[in-house]
Amino acid sequence: MTELEQYLRTYTGIPDEDMKALTSYFHLTTLEKGDFYVKEGRVCDKLSFQRSGLVRVYAKHDGKDVTQWISSKGYFITDLAGIICNEPSKFDIRALTYSELYTISKKDYLELPKLIPSWPACERILITRCFSFIEKRLFAQLSMTAEEQYKHMLNISPELFTQVPLKYLASMMGMTPESLSRIRNKMAG
Repeated sequence: MTELEQYLRTYTGIPDEDMKALTSYFHLTTLEKGDFYVKEGRVCDKLSFQRSGLVRVYAKHDGKDVTQWISSKGYFITDLAGIICNEPSKFDIRALTYSELYTISKKDYLELPKLIPSWPACERILITRCFSFIEKRLFAQLSMTAEEQYKHMLNISPELFTQVPLKYLASMMGMTPESLSRIRNKMAG
């Protein structure tokens, strides 16, 4: 069973007969470190489930890169505005490390409701999980102190703190690299 199948079984309850058909549309793809998944201004033409590696989602704001998210194993990546609404991406999505992805093309993704009877219900569950995660992350960023955010992020994604440049983590948590460095040193000491 692939990581994608395991994830779908755990969270969607997709019937066995539909699982095989659904996963047949996903193909193992890779990104080398530095490769773009999608560039700002281009329409995203795929959806992927991350098997390994780290992928950064970021945008330019006032001449600086602002990290929106760093995706790791077990997360979906795409630009929803592109794959659903055919809008150009406002973000660059780029591999921080060599990454393996289970990827479905936009064309096949849009055909899934016609081909797999249980897909609309599964998709609703997946999108709801995604928005719930975003809501929790936003609330944490708005309600937690910087130290609490650090502890929270360390608990949910400890691998980020050993593999991702401090400036990207700080940006993702809405603080300066200097602030994050002070917090990390304080918590370690």
